[in-house]
Amino acid sequence: MPEIRFAGYGGQGIIRSGIIVGKAVSIYDNKFGTMSQSFGPEARGGACSSQLVVADSKVLYPYITVSDILVAMSQEGYEKFEPELSENGVLLMDEDLVKPKPQRGQIKVFAIPATRFAEQLGRKIVANVVMLGFFTAVTDVVSYDAMKKTIPSTVPEKAVDLNLQAFDTGYEYGKKRMENA
Repeated sequence: MPEIRFAGYGGQGIIRSGIIVGKAVSIYDNKFGTMSQSFGPEARGGACSSQLVVADSKVLYPYITVSDILVAMSQEGYEKFEPELSENGVLLMDEDLVKPKPQRGQIKVFAIPATRFAEQLGRKIVANVVMLGFFTAVTDVVSYDAMKKTIPSTVPEKAVDLNLQAFDTGYEYGKKRMENA
């Protein structure tokens, strides 16, 4: 039953990331998922996070106690939530935005230049979806097919193709990373 936290700042799609994974696991992967979110008073630029608990049976407690997976898309998000990451958890981070401190325990770190890839695709705003592709490839939380089915219903219609391309960019990068791990 992985407990997952997406952390970053307002405007990066952190809340939407939790919604997308939550819908994908619940609707298409036949798992149970709960999602909650928190954000500061600022609409854009303030710290925010979404928390997701995924299980094969009903989730009895919908909030994270200790994160198994931390997806950090900002330095502030990393610094705030890394202490809550399990000693043998998984850290996924945007390597251009997060500079991690020396790791404790057996934490596995996987980095991707998500924002840089999004900029290369022409829209920085899809960095979260690049990260979701990477997340899908690196973890066993959600299937590729479930994510590909969910993304079109959770992003603006005019941006579906770009978001699917962003997802595949992150996914392919993650698959290559895992082959070399």
